[in-house]
Amino acid sequence: MPRDRRLFQQFKKEFLGNTDIRLLDFSPSRSLYRKIKQTKKIQYFPTDLSDDFIAEYHYDITEIPVEDNYFDSIFCYHILEHIEQDKKAISELYRVLKKGGKAFVQTPFKEGDIFENPDFKTEEQRLEHFGQKDHVRIYSVSGLEKRLLEAGFEVSVNRFDEDNYYGLNKNERVLLISKN
Repeated sequence: MPRDRRLFQQFKKEFLGNTDIRLLDFSPSRSLYRKIKQTKKIQYFPTDLSDDFIAEYHYDITEIPVEDNYFDSIFCYHILEHIEQDKKAISELYRVLKKGGKAFVQTPFKEGDIFENPDFKTEEQRLEHFGQKDHVRIYSVSGLEKRLLEAGFEVSVNRFDEDNYYGLNKNERVLLISKN
């Protein structure tokens, strides 16, 4: 998928040449899983709570069972929009990311404010209001940025142009977050 190509491209840019990286990847794509598993310098922690993706771990993003400051990098792509307690999840990401570590975050985005309503519980309601039956909100870029800042992260909102060679989308946004 284009978002996987973008993620790997950005990861290589940030971590090229580093050794012994601990990478936590929530619900990893098959293509990235295969590519990263072949990289010897990365200690890879692919996790999926639902068993829908290839993963060796089953971490709940709101209670990650590792010590503080453990991971050098985290992939959190198209995860937070599924999590009812997203502020708790963001807090956990902050806790387990090392100082100087970086995480890549992306969700579907809309203009305006974050749209969420905990009263929408059925799959039909969620499909109608959030665009997918297992989503619990739709973020705006500024709304997600604000929640990440409130948790203590430094946030860089990266906006990309279309790249026909890689098949990447125009105006795609990826939030690169860091802990200092």
